[in-house]
Amino acid sequence: GLARALCREVLGFARARGCGAVVLSTSAVQVAAQRLYEGQGFRRVGTSYPSLLGTALNFQIFHYRRELGDSA
Repeated sequence: GLARALCREVLGFARARGCGAVVLSTSAVQVAAQRLYEGQGFRRVGTSYPSLLGTALNFQIFHYRRELGDSA
């Protein structure tokens, strides 16, 4: 519950300051973080690799975006 509350607080903070969206990244192995963000309305908008070694190891970084025009 704490992570969800913090996420909502960040979204409210950004919205109150006129931001149009919040963007963030997490690694492919952080499944709990992915679920949290998706549960808060974030959409995955891309994937990248942090380095050549990351590419060789297939260590992906997922990029998320949440538009703030809605009322969540």
